[in-house]
Amino acid sequence: MSQISKDLWGVLALRGIVAILFGLAAVFWPAMTLVTLVYLVSAFLLASGVVGLVVGLINIGNGKVSFLSRVLSILISVAEIGVGVYLIRHASIAFAAFVLIVGLVLIARGIVDIFSAIFEEDAATSKTILVITGVLSVIVGVILLMQPVSAGVAFVWVLGLYALITGPMLLALAYDIKK
Repeated sequence: MSQISKDLWGVLALRGIVAILFGLAAVFWPAMTLVTLVYLVSAFLLASGVVGLVVGLINIGNGKVSFLSRVLSILISVAEIGVGVYLIRHASIAFAAFVLIVGLVLIARGIVDIFSAIFEEDAATSKTILVITGVLSVIVGVILLMQPVSAGVAFVWVLGLYALITGPMLLALAYDIKK
């Protein structure tokens, strides 16, 4: 990672902590109302989007980070912020539409993580973690898109388990960057 990104390891760690907290809430509180779930996912998307946008904007002048990676990171971060704001403003949207939106965001985030791992000059550990989280994001997003209506509580558990798996990976990546 670039030196500028190394200075932001704490922000990445915060993203991992938010993912873990969201995952715990989703797994141990699966019967939560749709509105509560929408607010939790909105907070997660907003935090993820803001972190990604800050890192993307800081890396604009960094020659070590590929142009494609910078642009994709900024675009997906803006999309995450937009979806987070939309979900907060429209908390009563239909469950199927909510699942579709989250599935699409997860697929997009996964693709960006995979491209970042391929085109950036990171250490092998960072690349491996980015590829794993990217692939997990795409898999979970596809699962959600395949069964948006029948997902029900399974949707909450799948999303929670995803967050519980990627949260510690993000913490590990932050630790690796700090080192």
